[in-house]
Amino acid sequence: MNARAARTLRDVEVAVLGAGIMGCATALFLAREGFRVTVFDEAPAAMARASRWNEGKIHLGYLYSGDPSLQTARRLISGGLAFRDLVEELTGSSIGEAVSADDDTFLVHRNSVAAPGAVARYFAAMDALIAATGIERHYLTGGGCAPSRRLTGAELAAIADPSTIVAGFRTPERSVRTTVVADLFARAVAAEPGLSLRLGERVGGLSRGTRRRWRVLTNVGSDEFDIVVNSLWNGRLAVDAAAGLPAEGRWSNRYRVSTFVTTSHPVAYPSAVVCTGPFGDVKNYDGRHFYLSWYEAGLLLDTAVLDPAAPAVTTDAAAAIAQATRAGLATAMPNVGRIMDAATEIVVEGGFIFARGGGSLADPTSPLHRRNAFGVTRGDAYFSVDTGKYSTAPWLARRLVDEIAGR
Repeated sequence: MNARAARTLRDVEVAVLGAGIMGCATALFLAREGFRVTVFDEAPAAMARASRWNEGKIHLGYLYSGDPSLQTARRLISGGLAFRDLVEELTGSSIGEAVSADDDTFLVHRNSVAAPGAVARYFAAMDALIAATGIERHYLTGGGCAPSRRLTGAELAAIADPSTIVAGFRTPERSVRTTVVADLFARAVAAEPGLSLRLGERVGGLSRGTRRRWRVLTNVGSDEFDIVVNSLWNGRLAVDAAAGLPAEGRWSNRYRVSTFVTTSHPVAYPSAVVCTGPFGDVKNYDGRHFYLSWYEAGLLLDTAVLDPAAPAVTTDAAAAIAQATRAGLATAMPNVGRIMDAATEIVVEGGFIFARGGGSLADPTSPLHRRNAFGVTRGDAYFSVDTGKYSTAPWLARRLVDEIAGR
């Protein structure tokens, strides 16, 4: 970019709505292109909600055996493969220590929407899809990248209840510890020249200002911008409507919480996903930091309301959710209680998740088993971003900023 173009971009003011991973990645890329960027979020800190409190699965597509067409996997794989490189570029720090220590094990529940044979065929297709990318090293660790394989009977019996779990597979997918990644992003946006944070401000809508600039309306006041990037999850569709992009089709605003455990000593336990349907998973990041989720225990809200309020979670409610999560996971993995028995800290947190479609994950025809319909909707100097998954955010941000910068 030449000096004249850089001077021009410094005169372009961009509002980024939302300080989650999508908003922070977009804002950092924009600021480094030379735009003047302001990030709005109602939380008191950047990366404080769903982007901080989730399992951090860096998807290649193995989770979506409910979509045997591979459309979801093909949509997710680019973001997963690019995730580590882009995050390290944006934050200036290695995330190696945040990557889970072992590959994920997928446990097929007896009530899965995909039977073991179908899962095996889907995983074989996934292996071929990944091999076709030409990658030779693991996308998160840099080591070898082994294809999926079915667990032996003895391997499965060592970790799962055979009356509930009917098959198991090892896959090359892993996760990152999202609290670590959140801290890196929060420091990066706070230190970035040309980027301003407006925290504690809830965006209530948009209107036209002078010279047809966008006026962003918050609970504090209003300011005008040349370009708006709406990367909110909760409330994004309501702001879209104010920008002249009414919501279409079916969608789901779900508020989910999970249990984050720190133990007093290392606990040997596999990172395991109970699939495919409304079940749960365990993430073992480093032997002492764990993520535990059981869908029914953690789902506090599922609505098509455009801008729902977050449910309040009291101390007693959090304790009950943690116990229900433990009990739910124990139906599939009887020894999971060892993690919570060693706990020195148990935190129940989460946030909103937006998805196109709706219905129950127990229904094999639910659109929620397909997560390929995400991306950017465009208006007049207005961009609304359906992030899709945590893992696709940095990749999608890079593509969007390339577009805004005219590449």
